Amino acid sequence: METLLSPSTLFAPVRGSKKPSSLVAVSSRSAVSCCALRKPQPAAALAASSHGDRVGGARSWASFLHHGLAAAALSLAISLAPAPAPAAASEFDVLNDGPPVDSYVVDDAGVLSRVTKSDVKRLARDLEARKNIRLNFITVRKLTSKADAFEYADQVLEKWYPTIEEGSNKGIVVLVTSQKEGAITGGPAFVKAVGDQILDATVSENLPVLATDEKYNEAIFSTARRLAAAIDGLPDPGGPSFKENKRESNFKTKEETEEKRGQFTLVVGGLLVIAFVVPMAQYYAYISKK
Repeated sequence: METLLSPSTLFAPVRGSKKPSSLVAVSSRSAVSCCALRKPQPAAALAASSHGDRVGGARSWASFLHHGLAAAALSLAISLAPAPAPAAASEFDVLNDGPPVDSYVVDDAGVLSRVTKSDVKRLARDLEARKNIRLNFITVRKLTSKADAFEYADQVLEKWYPTIEEGSNKGIVVLVTSQKEGAITGGPAFVKAVGDQILDATVSENLPVLATDEKYNEAIFSTARRLAAAIDGLPDPGGPSFKENKRESNFKTKEETEEKRGQFTLVVGGLLVIAFVVPMAQYYAYISKK
């Protein structure tokens, strides 16, 4: 049994074979060919290849995660972004829109409360029903087309009421919040009913004084009451006046400055004496001990 399994018997020539050498050659070539097909790769190359695959996979997952987070953040930002605010009206829009039909107030500056608008509307409606004189109140933030509120008020009157018949009994009150000024204009019937004295007083007192303090609601309503009283022939309720507030100066007087300077000199001098005397005294005490 050992003889049959011996390696020497495998390569021994078979009896009756005429070409034993060729079998040996073929067998040797087959062995070489088989070895060539089964040549193993180095361990370092396998480790590098496996590491590269893992790194590439990690990078691909990281890139995918990065893009996914970026897309999610962009989607969240778009969903949470506030809607664009509508464009605010301007002085030109006030001109082109024409007079208010029922409100008597065009609050382009957005400074009037609902209570003020309601009170002005009630007062102006009652005045128009009794005296056939209409008051329109306009607030704007700033003017770019005209130099002041008076020119703009005249422009509004001519635009809204092109003919003298249409604008004779109409009054226009304009308040410019950025410039803290106002103006009143109107047709011949309106000016005659109010009077030049009340017109001048209202323009110089009610509108600018209260607008300077940013009391825009009071400025408009007090103007409406004063004009309505003049049209009704009632006593003038008057208006506010500028208060001359004496502001305290933040600068020190000469006496205060000299006093502070003397105190500062004493403090600095004392610190210098301490800085020089104390080290010298310590050094002297140290030398005397030796």
